[in-house]
Amino acid sequence: MKRSPKGGDFASAINLSITPPPFSQQPTNVLILLHGLGDTNASFTKLGQQLNLPETACIAVQAPMPLPFDLGGFHWGDDMVFDQNTGEMDSDTGFKTSTTIVLDSIIRQGLIGKCGYKAREIIIYGFAQGGMVGLQAAAGLEGEELGGVVSIGGALSLSLPLKALDKKSRTPILVCKASKGSAVSDSATLKLKDAFEFVEIKEWKKNGDGMPSNREEMLPIMQFFSRRLRSTRGVPAGSVELT
Repeated sequence: MKRSPKGGDFASAINLSITPPPFSQQPTNVLILLHGLGDTNASFTKLGQQLNLPETACIAVQAPMPLPFDLGGFHWGDDMVFDQNTGEMDSDTGFKTSTTIVLDSIIRQGLIGKCGYKAREIIIYGFAQGGMVGLQAAAGLEGEELGGVVSIGGALSLSLPLKALDKKSRTPILVCKASKGSAVSDSATLKLKDAFEFVEIKEWKKNGDGMPSNREEMLPIMQFFSRRLRSTRGVPAGSVELT
């Protein structure tokens, strides 16, 4: 029997917040929200509230590793590597620990094992480094498909285990990228198509990856949600559910 997720369903070491569906609806779906490098889960807690998706509980997860020098934010990488020329932190330093948290602790043990959800009823939305973790978690879920992954400016990590490429994941993914200066390169797009059977790339006319800032940028994301979120009250008119 499926039930609403609670904080006690997950390891106490994981910092997360849970936003229930609007109007006291029962959550048919769960949306896992993963913030970007240097952020906290507070902004994505607010995002879940703003999305206000019907029959969907939102879980905003905080990355496990704090940034150095008391900067206040967190990151998802296994290590910290800084570019000697720019001083910026490398976003792709491997995500073994973070993938274990999202895939094993939250999805398999918590949502599926304790709360009774099916993998198909779970969607991940991640920004930049958080999107990379979401994609790696989906690629590592052998034999099952998630409801989907939305990655904003995040591609697959170079550290993705090769066995994840042996058989394409059936989890549908939507990757949104900037038309200029995106971290999602042409080669990264090819790798996504090697790892996933259903890949949708949406290019925004902007310089540098960033969160959606207007209705035009948000529209393909909401269309993806309308196709993939399940409803006990029927699928909205005009939407198409992939099976």
